[in-house]
Amino acid sequence: MAAFEKRLGHAFRDRSRLEAAWVHRSAANERKLAGNYERLEFLGDAVLGLCAAEWLFRRFPDLPEGDLARLKSTLVSAEALARYARDLGLGAHLVLGQGEERSGGREKASLLADSLEAVMAAVYLDGGLRSARKVVDAFLDAATAGLDLSASDAKSELQERIQALGLATPTYRVCEESGPDHEKLFTVEVLIGGAVAGRGSGRSKKAAELDAARCVLARQEPDATPR
Repeated sequence: MAAFEKRLGHAFRDRSRLEAAWVHRSAANERKLAGNYERLEFLGDAVLGLCAAEWLFRRFPDLPEGDLARLKSTLVSAEALARYARDLGLGAHLVLGQGEERSGGREKASLLADSLEAVMAAVYLDGGLRSARKVVDAFLDAATAGLDLSASDAKSELQERIQALGLATPTYRVCEESGPDHEKLFTVEVLIGGAVAGRGSGRSKKAAELDAARCVLARQEPDATPR
């Protein structure tokens, strides 16, 4: 257990919380145990969602809500959770019923992902949000290792496509501002080769630029010159 805690990045004050996060329903039924990890999994899903949203909000200050939501969905998927659970060696600690044991439950992605969410809830209950954030951040860092997250930035994607065609880097200019100072709405044009290729709007100049880039990308084939 101490080795698992070290890999996880949290030393439990009450290890019974961690033990509870490993108990599958099949074992609880067979052994007449008081409970299984499903209630913790319910809480862990919320803890993971909050910490992941905060992590993305800090890391990508210019991405609009839609892009943040898509990134979050990818990063906290069952597949990503299961991969990290395997890295932690979580499968060896699962408490399973005989049927789940025989069917390879220790390697099932769904069980590993569910138990890892339960572990995150156990960390939250044991050490509070700061401890949970530390554990979730470590998971997200591992989940994004080797990934080019800039690909989620429409401006970066558009620039890569345009440069691949041998054209100059797109430029952006504000063509309109409206609304009161505390709630401005900016409209931005993206220019390619000196010609307007698309427009976008947003509550900040950067958000409007991203919207304009998405507008161009949405109506272009990957190998087509924007027009």
